Amino acid sequence: MDCIIICVPTPLNVNREPDMKYVFNSTRSVAKSLRRGQLIVLESTTYPGTTDGDMRKILEETGLKAGSDFHLAFSPEREDPNNRDFSVRTIPKVVGGYTADCLRAAKALYDSIVDRTVPVSSTRVAESAKLLENIYRSVNIALVNELKMLFDRMGIDVWEVIEAAKTKPFGFQAFYPGPGLGGHCIPIDPFYLTWKAREYEFRTRFIELAGEINTSMPDYVVYQVMKVLNSRGKSVKGSKILVLGLAYKANVDDYRESPSFHLIEKLEQMGAEVCFNDPYIPEIEMTREYAKYSGRKSTEISVDFDLFLIATAHDEYKSINFRTLGVPVVDTRNIINEKDDKVFFKA
Repeated sequence: MDCIIICVPTPLNVNREPDMKYVFNSTRSVAKSLRRGQLIVLESTTYPGTTDGDMRKILEETGLKAGSDFHLAFSPEREDPNNRDFSVRTIPKVVGGYTADCLRAAKALYDSIVDRTVPVSSTRVAESAKLLENIYRSVNIALVNELKMLFDRMGIDVWEVIEAAKTKPFGFQAFYPGPGLGGHCIPIDPFYLTWKAREYEFRTRFIELAGEINTSMPDYVVYQVMKVLNSRGKSVKGSKILVLGLAYKANVDDYRESPSFHLIEKLEQMGAEVCFNDPYIPEIEMTREYAKYSGRKSTEISVDFDLFLIATAHDEYKSINFRTLGVPVVDTRNIINEKDDKVFFKA
């Protein structure tokens, strides 16, 4: 191969620190057959210094030198599942090289694939750009999550507030609250920079606070479930609850880091009997963090449950007339616009 692109998971370990074994093991595999003139590109999201530091050292153990014997670059993956407005070709590709020659080689590769490449001065700038993209989203989602909890106490509908605010044609971008963060980027990537910042004796307070707020959202949702069940003379223990949506995002089958897993686990720990429904996920496959749910199958929506908890905004749920089922619904995604204090509850 003339070009080798490494795009493997970069999860967090049990201590919420970067787990780099997939990147480093892949680099060691590449090093076994590394030859002069090859281009090695990392696409996995990581902390600044991974490509020109840790990876380079592994590859240079072969005796070949980056920048002179082989090319080394970083180009972050950018994708948005189920976004019909953008494809791999139309999403601009940021590219950073270890040297100017490395950048030219990587740019030549991606110029043959995408409509526009965005060259930057170093691999560290490219690594940092990807982190900024996801930290930006994490912090703003945390902001609206915090406002949601505040406005709930004030009796104000945060969804209506957002709709009003986004009519401003400048200076505002709408972000939306939810039951927690999901996907392979936003719940994980910001902590890579937080971890790396410690090396420079710097505390990333915005990132850490956003993480605290976002990771606390499942607890807030469970509390809302408790209130609704209590209002109907039931406790969580012994109640049958159907979580609607296992995917982390609407209309996809991706459940990596999905907050639905946290909700199911917390409710089951409180003694509830919890099932899930997801039109895109008929059965849960093996996951790193929630292997215990492997093999669990999607359950049909029926009146046999004490409560429905909407966790994902699948289009299929928008067409259901929940009122006719008579089962209380806790809606974390603003699926149900109508108001009915006896049946519909926003969380």
